[in-house]
Amino acid sequence: MSEKKPNVWDGFKAFLMRGNVVDLAVAVVIGAAFTNIVNSVVKGVINPLVGAIGTKNLDNYSSCLKDPCKVAADGTVQSGIPIMWGTVLGATLSFVITAAVVYFLMVLPMSKYLARQEARRKAKEGTHEIIEVTELEVLKEIRDALVAQRGSGHDER
Repeated sequence: MSEKKPNVWDGFKAFLMRGNVVDLAVAVVIGAAFTNIVNSVVKGVINPLVGAIGTKNLDNYSSCLKDPCKVAADGTVQSGIPIMWGTVLGATLSFVITAAVVYFLMVLPMSKYLARQEARRKAKEGTHEIIEVTELEVLKEIRDALVAQRGSGHDER
C-alpha cells in the first residue's frame, strides 16, 4: 500500500482554517477602515492647524529643484523638477498618528493586561506551592504528635 500524498487543496484548506489566518484577515480589514479615520483626522484637523501657518493642503508644500517649476492642477509637471515634500509630510503625519493610536489604544493596554494575567498566574502558583509545603509540614507535625501520643500511651499501660 502506498501512502496517500496530501494534495494542494487539502493543504490550502488547512492553511485557511488556522486561527491566525482569520485573525490576520480581520486585522487587515479593520486596519483599512482605521486608515480612513486617520486620514480624515489628518485632513480635517492637522492640515487646518498647519494651514494656520501656511496653506491648508500639505500637498501644496513643495520646493523646486530646477526652476521654473510649473505643476498643472491635475498634478502633472509642466516644467522644472518639483520636490513635493508636503505630500511626504502628510503621509508621515498619518503614519505617526496611526502608530501612536495603535500603540496607546491597543498595544499598551494589551501588554498591561497580559502582564497582570502573568502576575496573577505566578501569584497563584506561588501561593499554591506555599500551601502545599505548609500542609505537608502540618501533616508531619500531626504524625509526630500521634506517634508521640501512642508512645506515651503505651508506656502508661
